[in-house]
Amino acid sequence: MQNMSDPASAPDTDLVSKLFISEIYDSFQGEGPWAGTASLFVRTSGCNLRCWFCDTPYTSWDPQGDQQSLEQLAEQVANSKSPHAVITGGEPMLAPQLTELTDICRREHKFITIETAGTVDRAVECDLMAISPKLRNSTPDDGKWAARHEQTRHQPAVIESLFRRYKCILKFVIDVQEDISEVVSYVHDFPGVSADDVWLMPQATTPEELAQKTDWVKAKADSLGFRFSSRLHIAQFGNMRGV
Repeated sequence: MQNMSDPASAPDTDLVSKLFISEIYDSFQGEGPWAGTASLFVRTSGCNLRCWFCDTPYTSWDPQGDQQSLEQLAEQVANSKSPHAVITGGEPMLAPQLTELTDICRREHKFITIETAGTVDRAVECDLMAISPKLRNSTPDDGKWAARHEQTRHQPAVIESLFRRYKCILKFVIDVQEDISEVVSYVHDFPGVSADDVWLMPQATTPEELAQKTDWVKAKADSLGFRFSSRLHIAQFGNMRGV
């Protein structure tokens, strides 16, 4: 396993045609408008944020994985029978060869979803940009990372650019009731974003935690005209890798 202490740093020249990949597997989409759809997940490793509730710390706090060539990735994408490809992380938009990876997925006629925090802009091929902006509730207590996370987590110019160029949704992680008012304020700053493109999703890493929060988060979403997203993978498997 490779461990990069600073995944946002420039890659070595001999790795320029490779991506730092945490895992690749076939499963089903657990969140958003395509929940339940058979999907190939390509999870990059490395993130410029450090959300305290991150459910994939092996791609952020402790980035792990292997450098894989575009040729290796192309073979795995071609061998997948899933109609959708979900490129996620970590923060996949950091990957210098992401454009080439999305081109590979497009050649295999995959419906491409990119899951991003909306802090990095890059020209890619995708059918859905699933942006999960990080609210104040995401900032860690860790003194080393708190300031950097807080400075990086909100990039409105990136959000606006992505909405101009792609089909996008905003998917907010809701932990407590107070988060709802921050979401309303956040969306108000983007008048071009439809309420139908805003999804509220419970912060949960266990089926029990998900069940505790589902009813009131869904009720809040309905009352505001937003959409509700459960987390089907958490409900079925808990916080387990590779599912």
